[in-house]
Order: sequence, then C-alpha cells, then structure tokens
Amino acid sequence: MSKKGMAKAAKKYVYFFGKGKCDGNASMKELLGGKGANLAEMAKLKLPVPAGFTITTECCMDYFDLKMKFPAILQSQLKEALAKVEKEMGMKFGDAKNPLLVSCRSGARKSMPGMMETVLNIGLCSKTIPGLIAKTKNERFVYDAYRRLIMMYSDVVMEKSEGIEPKSGKSIRVELDEIMSELKHKNGYKSDTDLKIEDLKYLCEEFKKHVKRVIGKEFPDDPMEQLWGGVGAVFKSWNGKKAISYRRIEGIPDEWGTATNVQSMVFGNMGETSATGVAFSRNPATGENKFYGEWLVNAQGEDVVAGTRTPNPLNDDTKNEQNKHLDSLHKIMPPVYKELDAIRKKLELHYKDMQDIEFTIQDGKLYMLQCRIGKRTGTAALNMALDMLRERLINEQEAVMRVSPAQLDEMLHPIIDPKAEEKVSPIAKGLPAGPGGAVGKVVFTSEDAVAAIKKGVHTILVREETNPEDVEGMRAAEAILTARGGMTSHAALVCRGWGKCCIVGAADIKVNLKGKTFSVSGKTFKEGDMISLNGTKGYVYEGTLAMIDATENPGFKKFMAIVDKYRRLGVRTNADTAEDALIARNFGAEGIGLFRTEHMFYGVNSEKPLFALRKMILSSLPEERVKALAELFPFVKKDIKETLKVMKGLPVTIRLLDPPLHEFVPQAEDKQKELADALGISVDDVKNRAESLHESNPMMGHRGVRLGITYPEITEMQIRAVLEASAELKKEGVKCSPEIMIPVTCDVMELKKQRAIANKVAAEVKAKFKQNVDCKYGTMIEIPRAALLADKMAEEAEFFSFGTNDLTQLTFGFSRDDIGGFMNDYLDQKILDCDPFQSIDQSGVGQLIEMAVKLGRKTRENLKIGICGEQGGEAKSVEFCHKTGLNYVSCSPFRIPIARLAAAQAAISEKKSASAPKSAKAVKSKVKGKGEKVKKTKPAVKKAAPKKAAAKPAVKAAPKKAAAKPAVKAAPKKAAAKPAVKKAAPKKAVAKPAVKKAAPKKAAKKK
Repeated sequence: MSKKGMAKAAKKYVYFFGKGKCDGNASMKELLGGKGANLAEMAKLKLPVPAGFTITTECCMDYFDLKMKFPAILQSQLKEALAKVEKEMGMKFGDAKNPLLVSCRSGARKSMPGMMETVLNIGLCSKTIPGLIAKTKNERFVYDAYRRLIMMYSDVVMEKSEGIEPKSGKSIRVELDEIMSELKHKNGYKSDTDLKIEDLKYLCEEFKKHVKRVIGKEFPDDPMEQLWGGVGAVFKSWNGKKAISYRRIEGIPDEWGTATNVQSMVFGNMGETSATGVAFSRNPATGENKFYGEWLVNAQGEDVVAGTRTPNPLNDDTKNEQNKHLDSLHKIMPPVYKELDAIRKKLELHYKDMQDIEFTIQDGKLYMLQCRIGKRTGTAALNMALDMLRERLINEQEAVMRVSPAQLDEMLHPIIDPKAEEKVSPIAKGLPAGPGGAVGKVVFTSEDAVAAIKKGVHTILVREETNPEDVEGMRAAEAILTARGGMTSHAALVCRGWGKCCIVGAADIKVNLKGKTFSVSGKTFKEGDMISLNGTKGYVYEGTLAMIDATENPGFKKFMAIVDKYRRLGVRTNADTAEDALIARNFGAEGIGLFRTEHMFYGVNSEKPLFALRKMILSSLPEERVKALAELFPFVKKDIKETLKVMKGLPVTIRLLDPPLHEFVPQAEDKQKELADALGISVDDVKNRAESLHESNPMMGHRGVRLGITYPEITEMQIRAVLEASAELKKEGVKCSPEIMIPVTCDVMELKKQRAIANKVAAEVKAKFKQNVDCKYGTMIEIPRAALLADKMAEEAEFFSFGTNDLTQLTFGFSRDDIGGFMNDYLDQKILDCDPFQSIDQSGVGQLIEMAVKLGRKTRENLKIGICGEQGGEAKSVEFCHKTGLNYVSCSPFRIPIARLAAAQAAISEKKSASAPKSAKAVKSKVKGKGEKVKKTKPAVKKAAPKKAAAKPAVKAAPKKAAAKPAVKAAPKKAAAKPAVKKAAPKKAVAKPAVKKAAPKKAAKKK
C-alpha cells in the first residue's frame, strides 16, 4: 500500500451489496460504475444476488495517480467488506474447510462490453482445493474451476497488466489453450466437458509449470495475493489498448476510470443441474417484446460469450437454425425459467428500459450476476421506444432520447451482416466516410465502373483520392475506397450526400493506378477481385460478405413526428440538384441551406454547360466572356428553377460560384483541341491560359467572391438566373423563397460591391417581369476575419451561414485532405479530443461561431444564422448549434433524420438540465459573461411545439473540466408545416453528386 495514499483516508472506496442490503444504488454510476450500481440496486430489490462489494472508480483514478499503488486506507476497507461477504455467504475466504471464492470484474459508468478484464474463481489454491472438494463432493468441478483460474489469472494479471509482450507472439492464454487442445485431440475429446478429473489435474500442473517458464514467476498460491492482483489488473485494464480504442469510438472520457466488483462466486459448472446464461428482456435485434437469451449447462459465464460451445436457446422465441435442436431452459428447468422471467419483468418495470441480464444456476438455484441497459440495433431501439411509449412505460421525451443518432443512421443504409463480419478480420481500416456496407469487384477508373454497371456488375472504385471528374464512376460504383483524404474530402462529402458506402484515408493501402492493383499487408489485389466494405466502421474485408438490406420501418415516420415536436432548431439540406432536393424533402428537410450550382459541370448532361464555362474561363476579352456567360445562363436558370419548384416555397440558399476557375480547365488533349477550335486559338494558347490560372494555394486563392470582384459579369449572370427563375415561377403561381449566398468573404466592402450588382439586376428583372422578386442576400462565414468582423458583415448580410469546413481549415491551419497522415497521432497523444472536421471544435472554431453570432445580432437583431458544413449532421455539433442559438443546420439529405433527432435531444436535455435544482451561486457563475440572446425572428424553418426552456450549459461538463457556458436563449415562432417524412431507401436515391472541387494538387474543396 502507498503511504501517500494515507492522505485519502477520509474517502469511502468500498461499497457492500448483498441479500437486501447495499451501500449504493442505481443512481451512483459515476462512482460505482454501471455494474456496481446495478448490483446494489438488484440487492436493494431483494433479488438473488451473491454478496460482494464494489471498489470505486475514484479509487481507480487514485491508483493511477499513486503510480499503480493502492491507497493505504483501501486495505482496511476491503477486509471489512470481505468480512461482511463471508458472513452473508456463510463461508470464509482462504479457509481450508469452507472456502469462499470470488470474482473480480470491471464496470465503468458506461457499458464497455469485453473491453476490460475479468478474473473468476479467485481463492482456489493448494490449501482450499481439498476443502471445496469435500464440501461439494465434486472433484471434477473443483479442478475445472482451478484450471480456469490459472488460465485467466496468468493472462489478465501476470501478463497483460504487467505489460509483458509475449516473446513467441502468442499470449499465455493462447499457449495454455494449445496445451489443453493437444490433450483433447490426443484423447479424442470434442468438448471441454469431456475432460476427466485426471486430465484436469494434469492440466493444472502443466499450466503452472508453463506459466513459470514463460513469465518467470510462480503462480500465486495465496488467496489474498490473488485478490489484490485481480483488483489491480481490472484497474489497469482501463488503460488497455482495446479499452482506449473503444473509449475513443464511443466518446468516453479517460478520467472516468472503472470500478472493480468483487463478488462471491456461484458456479454454473457443478454438473447437470447447474448452468449459466445471458438474457435480454426484449429481443435486442428486432425490439420485439419477447424474452430472449442463451444458456449453457455445466458452464461458466465466459463459455457463453467465448463461442467455444453453441449455447442453448432460452425459450422457443430464441431458437434459430444453429440451436433449434438444443433444449431450452424453459423445457429443462421450468421453475428456474419462471423465476427468471418474473425477474426480467420486475427489472424492466423498475428501470423502464430493456435489460441485459447475466445469471447463473447452481444446483438448481438461480443467482443474478448483472443487469444493465441492453445494447440494441437501430431498428430495435426505435421499435422498443415506440412500444414502451404505447405501454406507457415511458413518455414521449424519453422515447426520443432512447434512439441515438447513430442508431437512426444505421436504419437508413444497407449493412454487412454482423454475423458474417464476426468471422473475419479486416485487411485495412480507414475513416468511415459513408455509412452502410457494400460488396463488389475492384475497379480503378471511373470509366471501368461505368462500363461495369452497364453490364450489371457491382464494383468498388479504389483510388488514391477522388476528384469531381470521377463523379460518374463514383455514382456507378457500389462504394468508394481511397488511400488518402479525410472525413470531409471530396469522396466523403459526395458519398454521404448520396447515402453511398465510402471509406477514405485507408493509409495502409498502396494504390497502383497504372498497374490496376492495390496492395496491403503484403498481399496484392487486382482488378476484378472481390472486396467488402463496412462504411459505418471504416473496415475493408477480402472477399464477399453477406449483406442485410435496409428495410422500411413502419414506425420511422411516427417516431420522427414525435421528434419534431420537441426541437427548436431547423434542419435544411445541402443539395446540388432538384432530385437531391426531393430526397431531402422526403427525409424532412425544411429548406436548402446550401445549393451548389457547380454540379452541372460534371456528370450527366454536363457537356454543354461545361463547354460554355470553359469558354468563359479562357476568354481573353470581356466581350468574349460575356458571350460565353450568355450561353451558360439558360443552364444555370433551368437548374435553379427546377430546384425552387421542388421546394415549394421553402427557403433555398443558392451559393454563388465558389471553386477556383482552373479546376474546370480540361486536361485531356482532345478536350483542349475542341476548346481551342471554338475560341479560334491554338492548343498551346489553351494550355498557356490554363497555366496562368494555376495557383500555389488555390484554397486561399482566386475563388468565391473574389471571382465576382475581378469578373463582376460572373456575379451578374448568376443573380439574374436566380431572380428570373423566381419571377417565372411566381407568374406560374408557384411559391418560391430564394436566398443568395456570397462565399469566401472577409470584408464588408466585398458584400457592398456584390449587393450593388444585385440591386442593378433586380431592377432590370422587375422591369422585365413587371413584378418584384423577394430575395434575401447573405454570406458564408468561413474565414476567421469574417467572424471577427461579423458586426460589420451584418450591415449588408441578411443572414449568415457558417461554412465550418473551411472555417476549421483556416482556424487550425490544417488541410482537411492531408490530415489523414497525422490526425491519429493528435488523437492518440490527446492533443485533440476528436477530429475537428467531423465534430465542431467547440473551444476554438466554436468560439469564433459564438462571437460571430453575438456580433452579428448586435447589428441586425433578426439575423438568421445557420451552418452548412458537414458537421451540420453530426450530433454533438447539432447540440452546439442549438445551444449557441442558431436558427438551423444544413446537412446531406441522408443525414437529415439524424440532425432532426439530435436537435430534439439537445432541446430535451437542455430543458431537463434547466429544471434540475441548482445553487444560486452556480447559476450566477455559469451565466456570467454569456453572449446575446437570440431574438424572436421569423425563421424559415419549422420550430418545436413545446415552450422553450431556460438556458443551460453549452455542453455537459465532463469530470475535472471547467463548467461550460450557458446556452443562448432562443424561442423563434413556429413556421409553416413541414413536408411529410417519407423514408427513401439509399440504394434507390436518384440524387446526383455533391460536386466538391477536388482538382489535382490540393485544389480548393469546400462545403
């Protein structure tokens, strides 16, 4: 024990539970972990829980602070709790005649299944084995338990927790398994249960000898040494590799720590009247209200989850092709099943949620080892929420909180069959840029992908990185795999917009485009080879894995209608075409927050508008440029008109031309000659003019508003297209609500210059059509200077839209297409908590957004503000936007339901937090220094029906972090009703690509 730990003597580290008595309860998850809190609660409910105690998460973190030494006070607290356990169970730990055995199991406040360690049967040794044999009259059971202890303890305590790397490349557990397998093979045994007493005695001795040879230490024969070793190993497993990886994926803070639960052993491996199992109070795959689970006779808990034996079904509802020939618990032990069924109903009614239950049956007596909120599929989550709402077990707000944004996303895309995925290992890992799964033949060019789809062949397009000219191939392919790029790279943005499976930044893949191969881990894949992608996880697999098609869930529409009742934040879409807009409306979009016109220059029917654009770009005289723009005008107007018509009066924010012009210049010789002939110049002139447009850093070069400043005729043509399209629709009796957005601005004078052009065009359109066209003018805030000068920008801008992709790039100085090479280092070394291109960096970029909101509304009280970067569909970013007082978020069509749900959950959480009791001092300290409130505006999006709650902190504070600022209060009035939600199957989407400019050599790419 550490002497330094004496200073912590006042702390209570150990909490007892058992037989109706407990020191803790279910509300103490932060201190006792989920498992410890629920064990205490089950004991409180007088369920058959073997006595034990929980060593707190606080003790875990103190253990790390004391450099892997236990606080001194823990020793006396542990001995005191152990004495209580001995009294409750009528046995004594380490006793020669009536020995108590215990387990050490982990338990963080949030479930991390399989990520941390467990040790069973602690207390077996040369002293206690004879007494347990005499007591149980079951020598085989005792030696089976002992060999399990040796295998677990040597693996968890003696090797992993000590950080020993196996010299042979195999863990001690694997080597011990091999020794047992050799014995089984030699004797013709098929299962562990075939092992005889003498076999088990032999294995125990061989195991201990092997442990000494490999690890260099004797296997401990002192029960207390075993116990302290188990407690420390569970604590250390909090910082094991798999636990750290899981925490990163799930967003679990490192400072939470894990509790260690020391619990009396009850045995499912004492014979044919003993068993162990895992059950769910409802089906975790479908959500059906049917008791579901598996069990094994004469086994311990690890056997059920290890997969070494096929578990029996709990009941007829659990039977499948693999276990239908096996007897159910309901049939073999009816009284035990009846008791278990009653307990599951009691637990679900108590917790008001589906329960994951672990149980053991010892000599016909049922014991409960654990209960926790059960993990479930997206379909099951939605079905359970609606069922429990109908059963009046929960209310509407609780139902909304029961489905996570990730679970909703899962429902919208086909996925690889999880059962098939469990049997294989990925050959590569990348960033999960586009959800769902895909299987297809490898191709390396867009042309090959297009040719293959015409023959009905499914392909996966593999590239170093993609650019807009790949768009037809990307559309044709089942999925995209790139070696480079980040979560907001061209491929990622386009695929998310389509709901297409995509993995980017798979750095281990080496692509040879010339040879049409890619290699990874020493293996080469050629064109035509089959691979499978899990775009939700970012995993690449060799060969063909089974797929599960996305299915229409009849409860989806009903659930989303409930969701919309509780959100304030509007949700729009980012779109390129009228087809995109229609898909987005079916998903519940309340407008278009970013309409990109440049899509028309790539893909289907792009030849004529692209040719006109190229003529304009390479024109050397103003009159040539005006003539080319006149050719381009009808294409732009037609595109905008179709989209405004589809949106039926909902706001459509049209961004003026954004990418640098050199991206549209042809690279192919035949296209260059065609353009030269049209312009009456030589091919060399075309090349020279193209070269003159080249920039060293195009992302910060001649693009966006800067094109309009240099070539005002470009701005004029686009604004005229918007206003004339709107005027024509108005004459046709079609409502429309256009908004023109000027990109890449950094100074209010840019806006004034562009507004002057807009005013001139508006007057001309009014004269031509004999009517006014209502149109709002605003700007993207994507350059830090624009955020800092937001009060000035608001003098001209009627709305702001944060382009968070570029704002993040320019704030960090990161290129989003090149961060794949170092972002993992930043995350591993905890420099950053998450990839800022996936979730808004609230401490940096977020401050700029908050500042701009405050300054902008100081100038223009009713300033409408949204975001249109890809973070607009990410749950934490949506919550931030809600708390910061934005009017809407805009995201890809297939992320709209996710954003709607995240917005509702943010509003519900805010209301819940505001209603929680707080001290006057705490409230005062959190309110101090907060920015402007959101004034009442007439938003163009539907708002929540419930009344707005009081402001709350911007984020839920993690331990040891400063309190977050309160939200900006915002209560916009409800607007017109929104379109009905009709779920569109991703595979049948007719959307065209989200054209992201990804020209070679790091061309500008923005959202």
